[in-house]
Amino acid sequence: MKIAVVGTGYVGLVTGVCFAETGNDVTCIDIDTQKVKSLQAGKITIYEPGLDVLFERNVEQERLHFTSSLPEGIKDAQIIFLALPTPPGEDGAADLSFVLGVAEDLSKIIDSYKVIVDKSTVPVGTAERVHAAMTLNLSPDLFDVVSNPEFLREGVAVDDFMKPDRVVIGVSSDRARQVMERLYKPFVRQGNPILFMDERSAEMTKYAANAYLATRISFMNEIANLCEKTGANVDHVRRGIGSDTRIGKRFLFPGVGYGGSCFPKDVQALHLASKEHDYDFKILDAVMGVNHRQKHILAQKIIAYFKSDMSGMSGMSDMREMGDMRGMSDMRGMSGMSGKKIAVWGLAFKPNTDDVREAPAMNIIQDLLDAGAIVIATDPEAIPNFKKFFSGQIEYTEDMYDVLDGADALAIITEWNEFRTPDFTQMKSRMKAPVIFDGRNIYDLEDIPAEFYYSSIGREIIQPK
Repeated sequence: MKIAVVGTGYVGLVTGVCFAETGNDVTCIDIDTQKVKSLQAGKITIYEPGLDVLFERNVEQERLHFTSSLPEGIKDAQIIFLALPTPPGEDGAADLSFVLGVAEDLSKIIDSYKVIVDKSTVPVGTAERVHAAMTLNLSPDLFDVVSNPEFLREGVAVDDFMKPDRVVIGVSSDRARQVMERLYKPFVRQGNPILFMDERSAEMTKYAANAYLATRISFMNEIANLCEKTGANVDHVRRGIGSDTRIGKRFLFPGVGYGGSCFPKDVQALHLASKEHDYDFKILDAVMGVNHRQKHILAQKIIAYFKSDMSGMSGMSDMREMGDMRGMSDMRGMSGMSGKKIAVWGLAFKPNTDDVREAPAMNIIQDLLDAGAIVIATDPEAIPNFKKFFSGQIEYTEDMYDVLDGADALAIITEWNEFRTPDFTQMKSRMKAPVIFDGRNIYDLEDIPAEFYYSSIGREIIQPK
């Protein structure tokens, strides 16, 4: 089949490459001419494990093409995917200007029947708005609009696309349904379902899925915080409830909060949609509140370590939000953090990606800087993207051990595999003091050397012997 994908961001590029891998002829379109030139030259523009192999193979076999011309890109396409950004506006609502703008542009150049597919994460009712935008200049007989939300996990997106748990398609036209069924048939040969439904239900399914997973994460973070106060071990609790088949094991790992391009934006958008429909979605209020607090937990632990008496202080983030600059200055001097060197392992919001959008590292590092600390950080992939936000405020190094030289403490924020089995002897020899604050619980408590101080999430603190 001939397919066009408008937008070569994370979703668009993965979509285009994976459809080409199953034998389709795919043209990816983007208004960013520099990005298109890079892709045409064979340089992949995002980091996603396994994607580069498929990218190179399909470019070489001439099934994957790139252009900045919309008319050229969609000329022979049977299906046009809209994989465009929908960033949150000031009120939290998804900005549909890119999606609707392209829909209107398409309506002026389409001259034969095509299926228009919303692949972006969009609010309920967007398919209808896209349809309305296109009928301004185009007969409804020449197109159908379909909702086909993506459920890709960054870091394993290729597997998720090639072997989906399910494919959700919102469609009201039999003609479009047949086209989409043919397209996705090679991806569900093992029996996983293609779920056809109305467009509004498909759009809601995407938001509901991400909001539920975010709820599990926030719930487990609350349990972890309670475990610390009661003396329970969150690892045992997690295994205990995860073994219940009604609950399952996934998304029960406590940490420093969720981030990325999906969960924060989608939870916020669903929350806003509930308000627009006069529904008080109390659970989502709690989920967002817990996640906001959790992103500051690790910095609070570090600050408390260097200044044992923090009682009565609301924390760096609260002062910054209140705009109390005098309080911020006082906190900086009283925190015990002035001049302390904190090493950071991990900047991406999760491992196996270079994505730093809504990454907890943003909040943690800002809190440490506000407290007067010196921060030096490393990450296998995310340093270039993180520098866009913290260019001159912190130092960076590529080597996970070099970052430890003279450090007063180490903060582990992203659970990259290379951090899981470190040389503790080298760590101790390089650090000023063997102190670790683990925001992802990547080590078992019994594996911590006796001379280390080790503080994690929802578990007892290991004191040096």
